[in-house]
Amino acid sequence: MTPANPPVRFAPDRVAIIGGGPGGYEAAMVAADAGAEVTIVEDKGMGGSAVLTDVVPSKTLIATADAMRRVNASTSFGVRFGESGGDKYEAEAWADFSKVNHRLLRLAESQSRDIHASLQAAGVRIIAGRGRLLPPHHVEVTTGAGETSVVEADAVIVATGAHPRELPSAQPDGERILNWTQAYNLAEVPEHMIVVGSGVTGAEFASAYRRLGAEVTLVSSRDQVLPGEDSDAASVLENAFQRVGVRLAARTRAASAERTENGVSVTLSDGRVLEGSHCLMAVGGIPNTAGIGLEECGVETTESGHIRVDTVSRTTATNIYAAGDCTGMLPLASVAAMQGRIAVAHMQGGAVKPLQLHRVASNVFTSPEIATVGVTQAQVDSGKYQADVVKLDLTTNPRAKMMNIREGFVKIFARRGSGTVIGAVVVAPRASELIYPLALAVTHKLHVDDVASTFTVYPSLTGSIAEAARRLHLHVLDPADG
Repeated sequence: MTPANPPVRFAPDRVAIIGGGPGGYEAAMVAADAGAEVTIVEDKGMGGSAVLTDVVPSKTLIATADAMRRVNASTSFGVRFGESGGDKYEAEAWADFSKVNHRLLRLAESQSRDIHASLQAAGVRIIAGRGRLLPPHHVEVTTGAGETSVVEADAVIVATGAHPRELPSAQPDGERILNWTQAYNLAEVPEHMIVVGSGVTGAEFASAYRRLGAEVTLVSSRDQVLPGEDSDAASVLENAFQRVGVRLAARTRAASAERTENGVSVTLSDGRVLEGSHCLMAVGGIPNTAGIGLEECGVETTESGHIRVDTVSRTTATNIYAAGDCTGMLPLASVAAMQGRIAVAHMQGGAVKPLQLHRVASNVFTSPEIATVGVTQAQVDSGKYQADVVKLDLTTNPRAKMMNIREGFVKIFARRGSGTVIGAVVVAPRASELIYPLALAVTHKLHVDDVASTFTVYPSLTGSIAEAARRLHLHVLDPADG
């Protein structure tokens, strides 16, 4: 796409932002720091759904589940519970769900307040209400009381996010049939949670609920869970699910979900009927772009309703930018924040590094975690990229043995002929932390020898990263070496 939006030739004095999620509040901070008069409009609270109902609470829930995993696995380390000297020890932890949910919602609210305070300290004007674009690039604000006002601006950033997709035949009620924003209303661990959708959200909740003690059935329309992820990584996760008792209903969809006297009944497209206590619908998101004045201002959207943007966050309307899940780029808080920062840099006429999605590091917070960056196995297999690949299982890593890690691997892709690191996959506990050195290597086009020759701590999981790079060095020296 080539937007009709030319670069702003002067730094805008007034910037208005619709939406207080990562794309909005990061842009607001950068613009305020550059001296602009910034107004941000948000009706739910600073941080948006990412902080209040999505990323922060879900990852806090997952952290609780991981704590239970470690406690329940502690007997394998020789840790004992109960009376000293007794023959029997109780090692099973349990979740007080009311306290779990109270804590995660409190953390989300605390994070929202911190963002609000930081924006205020930076001089950003915050208006509680719903924003709508007005030509040419102003914003109409409607408060909860129905009062309206207009924020005049020289440039606008739309960062309105997305909301859960719902099926007409499986409408969430917030009690038994839930979307991902309603999962924190439960006072007790579900007896049997049926999770519909095996993408990132579905897989994460399935993993967390099982670790928290619920029976879990995961409904997947594909041959594997996480259809968009590395197939080797997805296979490891499926094996982990099988080991801990997550049941997988594969190659089928949910035709309907309805409440029963004591729970829910989910009818699948292949005719099977699943009975459970609760059902979580994780079937994607819909951009919050309807009724916010896009068409009137010349902002084009895609068939899916996402705002068309280029790699510097421009829309098809002059001086109107967009960031985050409403744009259809990768639905990650880190990408939204980067889009917001790029938008401000571009509108102020400074040097801009366009968004490059192949450099984005992402993570699936299952158990084990799956982190990726750069070129994928599918792209190599299709011939799009010529790469040497080394996959090193963690089972031989001494720190992994000490930590009782039974599955996981490090995989590195190096450009054939040059040895430049162009992609990586890590499957391990805290893979979200381990991917960072490989993301640096991809971003800065490091050679595998640069990674291999960098000291790692012994013993450490990062030692497997260096070892995989050393093995790739052999491929670079002798491409015929298998």
